[in-house]
Amino acid sequence: MPDQLADHAQEPRPVAAGASAAGGDVPAVEFRNIDIAYGKFMAVRDFSLAIRRGSFVTLLGPSGCGKTTILRSIAGLVDISSGQISIGGRRVDDVPIYKRNIGLVFQSYALFPHKNVHDNVAFGLKYRNVPKADIDRKVRQALEMVRLPGSEKKLPSQLSGGQQQRIALARAIVFEPEVLLLDEPLSALDANMREEMRVEIKKIQKQTGITAIFVTHDQEEALSMSDQIVVMNAGRMEQIGTPEQVYDMPATAFVADFLGKANLLAGAVSAAEPGAATVSLAAGQAVQVATAKALPPGTAVTVVVRPQKISVGAAAPSNRLAGRVISTSYLGSSAIYEIDIGGGTTLRANTPIDGRVAREGETIEVGFNPRDCVLLDSDGSRIA
Repeated sequence: MPDQLADHAQEPRPVAAGASAAGGDVPAVEFRNIDIAYGKFMAVRDFSLAIRRGSFVTLLGPSGCGKTTILRSIAGLVDISSGQISIGGRRVDDVPIYKRNIGLVFQSYALFPHKNVHDNVAFGLKYRNVPKADIDRKVRQALEMVRLPGSEKKLPSQLSGGQQQRIALARAIVFEPEVLLLDEPLSALDANMREEMRVEIKKIQKQTGITAIFVTHDQEEALSMSDQIVVMNAGRMEQIGTPEQVYDMPATAFVADFLGKANLLAGAVSAAEPGAATVSLAAGQAVQVATAKALPPGTAVTVVVRPQKISVGAAAPSNRLAGRVISTSYLGSSAIYEIDIGGGTTLRANTPIDGRVAREGETIEVGFNPRDCVLLDSDGSRIA
């Protein structure tokens, strides 16, 4: 691609929701208190976010959470009810679609079946009255970038699904848009092709330095591709952060449960000391959790611990719990256990196999490090 695209490449830095980029930098995209309503139904509520230039941001959430609506509002395909959207510091919520300089990749590819690859990729350039010599050069460069050189004369029907998605990506980036929008572009592909395309999209995004906003409900896609993840629920932002932040330190019970599997263990604080609290679980056992906040005894809390943080058997660390194996799923190098720890509480452990695999009905010990836990209050929000 042209050098001016590469000139924009930079290491992305997290930006908090509602904040402008530090140091006077103008965000690539900024939302300020966005509401989007369909009649009486509020699809998006008070959404604010600033996105750094050159970053890859994913809007993640279940169906109906508002993520696609937000993406389409950037492109101008959905009107906002209130608030403001800016691209590169220029307000665009009242700017026509064709003047927003946005690249958009759809789930369904949306290629013209009667046009060959060259004409599909060149469509946006012809619409912008780019000279033919420049069109041919730019199309050739875009096809080289998506690893489909020499395919100019083929029709979409002659391409595989993965190849068609590459052509859709080439069409979206060939005219050097300010922002690339990707609306669940991998959901129609098989598992192997999805993994390959994840790598390709991220590679191209880094190579060009383009700002990318990606919509998905697939947690693995979000974790593997993103500089920042925005977790959405019922039209609101639940949490924003790096993949490590939202996975290891979920801000709410919803984030903990939606983004990967999580054990949510109800209990109450029974003792506290500097930097830690002892929690008596409803299951009748107690664990210790690291926390910077002094919590009085009797405080109702929920302990969140990921299955991958739980060890089984002799390797179990300080927080040791006894339980009975309900089921075992053998995965070769690891095993997933469902364990009854009493009081109607089931614990899920996903642990590497070191020795024999425990079987259904066995009594075993499991454990986890106090620093691998997150505490939630009675409202389901993280305790500092």
